[in-house]
Amino acid sequence: MICAGIDAGSRAIKIVLWDGEAKSVRAEGCLDQGVRQGDLAEQLLDRLLARAALLRADLAYTVATGYGRGGVRAADTTITEITCHAAGVRDVMPEARTVIEIGGQDSKLLRLSDDGAVRDFAMNDRCAAGTGRFLEMVAARLGVELGSLGELAHKSTSPAAISSMCVVFAETEIISLLAGGTAPEDIVAGVQNAIASRVSAMVGRSIASPVAFTGGVALVPGMETALAAALNHGVRIVPNPQMTGALGAALLAARRAE
Repeated sequence: MICAGIDAGSRAIKIVLWDGEAKSVRAEGCLDQGVRQGDLAEQLLDRLLARAALLRADLAYTVATGYGRGGVRAADTTITEITCHAAGVRDVMPEARTVIEIGGQDSKLLRLSDDGAVRDFAMNDRCAAGTGRFLEMVAARLGVELGSLGELAHKSTSPAAISSMCVVFAETEIISLLAGGTAPEDIVAGVQNAIASRVSAMVGRSIASPVAFTGGVALVPGMETALAAALNHGVRIVPNPQMTGALGAALLAARRAE
């Protein structure tokens, strides 16, 4: 039994093909989001099916999640990101009791019960200052690749203080810092600390262990350290963190199919 989970996120589309009999991932893939989200999801799905030597007819059930889930024509149903991320984390890190997901345009906090169910959640989708969009802006302003930000931050000896609560104003602040001679590595480290601080404010004082860190921003070196420092609490990056939502959607699809 093959099922598909499609996470049509704000910055990327992720798809996981789950083999219900083998209890394993048959194929997975990711591509940048675009204007025609539905078409991109269809193209990636067909590409993964071909890679796994499968046809559309082989799919028992498909679940879509993420911002663009309503436009995924191949989906049999849609499920919220909160539920899908909880299911994905439950599969790869069943001991997790707190989940922090930082994506391209929002960040989420999930508190899980012992059976993996969502007890409570909080979500920041109104300000990009605590999301991957902040890092993208910094990379563009500094003229470097997004993937190199972690290496830059690691060289920092005096992280800059980024006080603005809005990415638009923060960009102006960064321009002023550059003009004043602040080193790029100190700016990057400061931005990572600022993102971690925003997320920490959302988490509050109550945090249960273990803490799982997921989402595309978890792939940026240095963010785990910045987040752990802001929370004053250990943080563990889940395996393949960008695919957690799609994995959870695929697992939920398998439950529906059964």
